[in-house]
This record gives sequence, C-alpha cells and structure tokens, in this order.
Amino acid sequence: MLAPTPEIEPIEPQSLKKLSLKSIKRALDLFSPVHGQFAPPDSEAKKIRLSHKMKVAFGGVEPMSQPPRQPDRSNEQAGPSNALALTGPEGSKSIQKGVENAIVVGPTLQPKGLNNIGPSGKSTTIIPANGSSYQRNLSTAALMERIPSRWPRPEWHAPWKNYRVIQGHLGWVRSVAFDPSNEWFCTGSADRTIKIWDVATGVLKLTLTGHIEQVRGLAVSNRHTYMFSAGDDKQVKCWDLEQNKVIRSYHGHLSGVYCLALHPTLDVLLTGGRDSVCRVWDIRTKMQIFALSGHDNTVCSVFTRPTDPQVVTGSHDTTIKFWDLRYGKTMTTLTHHKKSVRAMTLHPKENAFASASADNTKKFSLPKGEFCHNMLSQQKTIINAMAVNEDGVMVTGGDNGSIWFWDWKSGHSFQQSETIVQPGSLESEAGIYAACYDHTGSRLVTCEADKTIKMWKEDENATPETHPINFKPPKEIRRF
Repeated sequence: MLAPTPEIEPIEPQSLKKLSLKSIKRALDLFSPVHGQFAPPDSEAKKIRLSHKMKVAFGGVEPMSQPPRQPDRSNEQAGPSNALALTGPEGSKSIQKGVENAIVVGPTLQPKGLNNIGPSGKSTTIIPANGSSYQRNLSTAALMERIPSRWPRPEWHAPWKNYRVIQGHLGWVRSVAFDPSNEWFCTGSADRTIKIWDVATGVLKLTLTGHIEQVRGLAVSNRHTYMFSAGDDKQVKCWDLEQNKVIRSYHGHLSGVYCLALHPTLDVLLTGGRDSVCRVWDIRTKMQIFALSGHDNTVCSVFTRPTDPQVVTGSHDTTIKFWDLRYGKTMTTLTHHKKSVRAMTLHPKENAFASASADNTKKFSLPKGEFCHNMLSQQKTIINAMAVNEDGVMVTGGDNGSIWFWDWKSGHSFQQSETIVQPGSLESEAGIYAACYDHTGSRLVTCEADKTIKMWKEDENATPETHPINFKPPKEIRRF
C-alpha cells in the first residue's frame, strides 16, 4: 500500500526586486562581513615590497660610510631639499640612530621654489618616509621604469620641390609610365591621346591617337619594343614603338579598363576594370588566359611580381586580393581597409607593398600579406596615386591636390605639400591622378587635373639642420 504523500508548503510569492535585494544582502554577508573597514595592513608584506623596490632602483648605490653632517635648522624650515632618502625596516627611528640604512640621492633637478644647500649643489638632507605628498611623489617618480618607444626612427630625407611644369594635354592627365632606358616617359589623358616626352628637357617628342575615350593605364615593356594602353573605351592596345602604331588589340572587357600592369618575367599582360574582373592576356596571341573574378566592385589598382603572389589587385569593394597565376584562383583576401583601395605600390627592394585608401595608408609584407603598420598621419582625402623609390621615399597624391612624402621604414610624413594649379584653372582642378618615379628614383612625375604634368626633384641645398625631422612616435600601435 502506498505511503501518504506529505503536504507541500505553499511558496510565498515574491517580487523580482525583493529577490534581487535578498541576493545582494546574501553576497554582502558572505564576502564582506565587516562593512566600511579596510583589511588590516600586513607589515611583513610592506617590508618585502619596499626592500624589492629599493634593490631594483638603487642596487648599484653604495651606502655612505660616514654619517652626513646635520643640516642647519634654519635651512630645514625654509623648505625641503632635493635629496631623497628611503628608510630601512625600522622606519623613521633609524634617522635618530644614524644613517646606515638610508640612501641619499644627489644632485638632482630641483623644483621651483626650493633652495640648494651648500656650494656644490649636493644636498645631504634626509627626507623621512612619512613626509609630505610632494616628497612621496618624488620617491615614486624615482622608482618608475621608463619604457622607450619601439617604433623605428625615420631616416632623414631631403624635401622635394617642383622644378618643371609641362603643358600640352587638353584634358585631365590620367596615367604615366617610364621607358626602361629612362630617356622618355609617356602620359595618357582624357583628351584621348598618348604623348611621349623627353625626361631631360620636358619637350614633346610624339603624340599617339587611337583611343576614343580617356586613357587610364599605361605600361612600357622592358623585354620588347612595345607600349600598352588601356582606356574607358573598353580597349586594351599594344603599340609598336618602332612603327608608332597599334599592332594588337585585346578584346574582352565589358566596361572601362582602369589599370594595367606587365608581368616582369612572362609575356603576360594584366588589366582590371569596372567589370570587377582582372583579365590575364597572352601578349603574342591576344588570347585571354584567365579572368580573375572575385571582386564585388571595380578593380582600380594592380601590380605584378616574379614570385607568388604574382598578381595583387585592389578594388572599390575595399579588399586586396592575392592571385595564384597557375590556377587563376584567389590565394588571400586582405580586408584591412574600410574604403576603396585606389592605389598600391610595390617596394623595389623589400618584399613589401603599400596600399592607399581614403581611411588610411597601410603597409603589408609579402608573400603572406601580413599587416605591418599604418602610416602615422592621415591625408584625409581620396588618394589616387602612390609610388616609392629605392631610397624609401614614398609619395601619395590626393584628389584635393595634396602631395605627401613619407619615410617608408617608419611611416612618418616628412613633407606635406599642395600642388599649385596652372593659371586659368579652377581651384577644384588641383587633383593628382598618377605618380611615377623614374628608374633612378631621383625624379618624380605627377599627372594632374589641371591638364599639366609636374616634375619634382630633391632640394640639393637642404640639410638635416635646415630641415630637421619633427617626429613623435605613436603612443599606441594599431593592430589593424
């Protein structure tokens, strides 16, 4: 027979506020039995802590063999001296018995309002440990360890100056490329022409016509007598510089072509455009080898290198992609930028590259694409062009006409200039669309919205004394 079940006592209904107050009271009773009182001081722990601090800060200082002479009472009343003494375990009693356990520090920098005692500036006044708050701050400052900045100091670079302005184009100048012999350079413009200029004199040598929209990309081959151009008319053309005419056209882009690059060791051409695809072309056969698809928006910058990753592209979708040229697949995607990556540049010596966006200019290592650091200043404009030479001088050109020069190693901006529009142009036409160093790295060419080409060189008269580095290391190092 089943036993009778005991009656369950009714649970008193309680509000949420009452339950939480009960919980708080229970926690206070458990963890804080004596309210409003500090825990009793542990004298043994305090002795150990003080002796360790004294050993770290003053381990190399020998105690004085003779007791210091007692100072005059009049000087003691006038104000405390700048000497610092830390007492031993007996506290202030050791002052009366002698100074075997006292450490005297001097000479030190004296704060305003305190008088030196003695002709040499070395004071021997003993400050007890239970002195004023100012004296306690002095002893704390003496024990603090100062950590030096790990950020590399920038190398000194001479400032750059504009020494030539070339006029001749009838529209925005959008692209530039140097000849491998360093004797001439070519520029592409919104007036649909390509012009070839002499580097030494700035004189126009040749004008090539053939595009029906603005010319957005140029490259000169160092393996053949070919020049390649790309434009908003969806066309990619190969020019024979011996005959000065188009010998091949590469058809396949569905919209304007914004960037162009030549592989350094293979006969391969890379173009990127508004159709969000970077296309790989065989130069000789005009065949499309790969269509590197994966970006969600316009591909506006591309560069190539001999080893993997052989192709790197930047896009308006804020990403940078590394591509495997053997299989036509993505190797890595970098998502560090928050705005369109309109410009990238590969360092000529180091395995590193930099990318520019409206949010920041960032440096990455190769081949893995690890983030190194941000540049230490923000240009705060859309950056369309960037270049770097072998000396580690990087230049970035913005939509608002600002041209900034950077030290590659540290990311310090050592010169911030504004381009001057040619007479007759609007102030809003102070925009820089392309920048390129010559093969020696001693001359810089910028292409601008006021239809001019400007050439820059280092100021020969500048010295570290006339143009010192105004550098402050960053307080925090951002990891992204």
